[in-house]
Amino acid sequence: MAVYTEVSDAALSEFLSAYDIGSLLSFKGIAEGVENSNFFLQTTQGRYILTLYEKRVQEGDLPFFIGLMEHLSARGLACPQPVRDRAGTALGQLCGRPAAIVSFLEGVSVKTPGVEHCRELGRALAELHAAGADFGMVRANSLSVESWRPLFAQAEAQADSVAPGLAERTRADLALLEASWPENLPGGVIHADLFTDNVFFIGDALSGLIDFYFACTDAFAYDLAVCLNAWCFEADGTFHRDMAAALIAGYEAVRTLEPAEVAALPILCRGAALRFMLTRLVDWLNVPPGALVKPKDPREFDHRLTFHRQARDAQDYGRQS
Repeated sequence: MAVYTEVSDAALSEFLSAYDIGSLLSFKGIAEGVENSNFFLQTTQGRYILTLYEKRVQEGDLPFFIGLMEHLSARGLACPQPVRDRAGTALGQLCGRPAAIVSFLEGVSVKTPGVEHCRELGRALAELHAAGADFGMVRANSLSVESWRPLFAQAEAQADSVAPGLAERTRADLALLEASWPENLPGGVIHADLFTDNVFFIGDALSGLIDFYFACTDAFAYDLAVCLNAWCFEADGTFHRDMAAALIAGYEAVRTLEPAEVAALPILCRGAALRFMLTRLVDWLNVPPGALVKPKDPREFDHRLTFHRQARDAQDYGRQS
């Protein structure tokens, strides 16, 4: 369960007293996610999500995340709506952590997505990019290529205990990616973390996107690369080309990729895989004592990287030429 900070009844009662959301009926931790402490709130007025921001989320970035969700919601994108207290504030403090309440979205995440789920995701991703075009705030991607070597330094000495040869493979990947990372691609607001547990469906219809706490300003095609990694591989590294083709086609039904983005797709996919392997590796080796959290396995992305090292062009990822 992704709960790093325990919340007492007294602390929760004091925090909720600033809001007009009714009386609390139930309160429990949420199993999904590994970055923040998340809780489900049921009150007499409805259902909400309470998040305490931990780990990699910087307090100074929170106005960007809150403002972005409000902006996207106002433009019709189905995403959580921050709940403001009676003073008009969307951010507070709870148990020594920055905290916020957001609206609850209907739907469920799909553990085993299919082709049509991927097509829906691609379309929603492009719609997100379009909806964020006039968002006035900017946030650099704090987990882009320049952050990967410092992340690896935290885990390099123990990397081979997780997977034999992992340290050597990672050093080679870092050298190549740092030397060839694409610049000046079309960009704007991206989600940067659209894994299956951050996308809700009702039946086969996508009903909402959640967890915008890695959102930033970066290349649109990098966001697509994250989704290809998150949705189109098995844990053992098996790649589903039909699902990837549907994801890209869904995206391009709304926004056509430019030639430079198409050319950059293999290197972006490789970089996205390395980014998630590294953050998972650090988490795998550094679980806080007492935290109710199960870290995700970095070896899944080590397997994906085997595929990416062999990919030569966007057609390898299912894009039609």
